[in-house]
Amino acid sequence: MNTERLADKAGDIRAGEELDIDRLKSYLEPVLGSKAATINVRQFPGGHSNLTYHLQSGEESWVMRRPPFGSRVKSAHDMSREYRILSALKDIYPYGPEPVHFCDDHEVIGCDFYLMHYIKGLVIRRQYPSGLDLSADQVRQQLFNFVDVLSDLHSVDLAAAGLENFGRPEGYVQRQIDGWCRRWSNSHTPDTVNVDNTMQWLQDRIPADSGRASVIHNDYKLDNVIFSLEDPLQVIGVLDWEMATVGDPLMDLGCTLGYWVQTTDPDYFRKYRNMPSDMKGAPKRKEIIERFQQRTGLVVDDFAFYFCFAVFRLCVVGQQIYYRYYHGHTKDERFAGFLQKAFVLQRMCEQIMCGEITE
Repeated sequence: MNTERLADKAGDIRAGEELDIDRLKSYLEPVLGSKAATINVRQFPGGHSNLTYHLQSGEESWVMRRPPFGSRVKSAHDMSREYRILSALKDIYPYGPEPVHFCDDHEVIGCDFYLMHYIKGLVIRRQYPSGLDLSADQVRQQLFNFVDVLSDLHSVDLAAAGLENFGRPEGYVQRQIDGWCRRWSNSHTPDTVNVDNTMQWLQDRIPADSGRASVIHNDYKLDNVIFSLEDPLQVIGVLDWEMATVGDPLMDLGCTLGYWVQTTDPDYFRKYRNMPSDMKGAPKRKEIIERFQQRTGLVVDDFAFYFCFAVFRLCVVGQQIYYRYYHGHTKDERFAGFLQKAFVLQRMCEQIMCGEITE
């Protein structure tokens, strides 16, 4: 199967997210040589957090990443962290894009940014693209392959990668709960949902750490991976590493399950899905957990905690995005809808907490 025409393509730069192209070209000349003078800059669609631009000069292409305009959460948009972990993984984990250059000079575009080599391929977002005609068996295999690449990340040798001191794995779960509750408080707006019960439930139910420290991605979902155009069942790249750290792999799996909508889920939850994991043939969350356990040797004892945390986390992320819109930090009209999404995600948390959704 050849899906060349389905390659992910950049488009016009969105209003309010423009760059000083001339200054950028001048800065990149020592990095890219004469090619810097002729680069054409476009912006990739999708994404509600860090911004991703496509830089092209002739036959060569790069991707530039920068934080969103108006963000108040520096830790969630740390370009140096993303650049460092990609540099550490480039010879060990074959799915990370090769980093090229990091810039912390805010005189260039007003923030940190970094450059990496472009990986041409297929990105699947909320729906499978028209023309990607996979059978139910192929969908199933593709999604299992997707989860296997996450399991492979959790098997990376920390010492070999030079990442043994990259994060603080002890107490990781507690810090995550504390941190996301704090982020909610910092992004609260007068018109949003009350999540006090969810935050207390998570605090009261925190499990022991899994006992394994590994590299974790922290936002592993379909539109953060690239599939091969020649064989769209195979992952060839993993994107968006700004929240990567060393921590508990079960929390990383949980974050992926938070995106994993399936046919047995309530319609209100499926309406706001981020990826087509409820397609015919797609494995259920229970099957994903079983496969993950088999490949990693880890045991998921408390599915409800990890799933509820993941859904709550998405609620907070959406609220952070809406906060920027509410206060006029962005003009992107897509962000207005995140207010309603926060209500939907909190409703799902309530069903998980009361035992109405068990797998």
